[in-house]
Amino acid sequence: MARVRYGALGEAEIVAARTASSHLPDIWSTGVVALWETDPDAVAAVLPPPLKPTGRPLVRVNVSTVDLPGYPLGAGSFAVAAAHGDVDGWYPLVMPMTHERALTGGREVFGEPKKLGEVTVERDGSAVRAALARHGIVFVEVRGAVTGELPLPEPTRKTDFYFKFLPAVDGSGFDAGPVLVHCVRHEKVRRLERVTGEVVLRESVYDPVADLPVRRLLGITVGEKTSDQRGRVVERVDPQSLLPYVHQRYDDPRQIHDGPPEGSA
Repeated sequence: MARVRYGALGEAEIVAARTASSHLPDIWSTGVVALWETDPDAVAAVLPPPLKPTGRPLVRVNVSTVDLPGYPLGAGSFAVAAAHGDVDGWYPLVMPMTHERALTGGREVFGEPKKLGEVTVERDGSAVRAALARHGIVFVEVRGAVTGELPLPEPTRKTDFYFKFLPAVDGSGFDAGPVLVHCVRHEKVRRLERVTGEVVLRESVYDPVADLPVRRLLGITVGEKTSDQRGRVVERVDPQSLLPYVHQRYDDPRQIHDGPPEGSA
């Protein structure tokens, strides 16, 4: 009988897949990063326990195109500064991805809040534009002009916080206890330029990032970087404390249409 491909893999195939995923080459991305201060109360409101605000109410948006051979990927992240104990890092509220492959792995393995969306990074001479869109709404747009090169930073270590959970089959709570994940990245930069411009946040019922407005723009850059990624479960989370924040991960289930609400633009 011919092999049934949905059947169980052999031990050698399982080992080969694990080995291949642990020895990936550097994958470089071109991205625009914007950093700003927002309202402290807004940052505090979006952080599920046990995460807490840091000393500054910072928001960071990262819009990138990833150089995957034969499989270009658009990847975005909209995150707020957060702390877990003595560890400072970033808590992403939404991470639009242009392909399901990146979305599925990130959500199922790490608990990343990834959603299918449109990710745009454009450059024409010195003019730069980056945008995140879903359901026909461009909810984040960063635009400006390159005004000079910046010195390359030393390799850095960055931490993102994710909540990994499994919604209950009956729609009430969780089927397994949620956990807090620390995802650590070691990042290298090979090109970095300063951008003078602005960040525009637009209203969206699906991705309401406009609730974290730009009060003081700290900087915009465009550059090329690569990073690895390692995650670990650091704490089991009280289900009842996390439950009110689960809507951050999903579009409102009451919405029966994929398109934006009538009259939105």
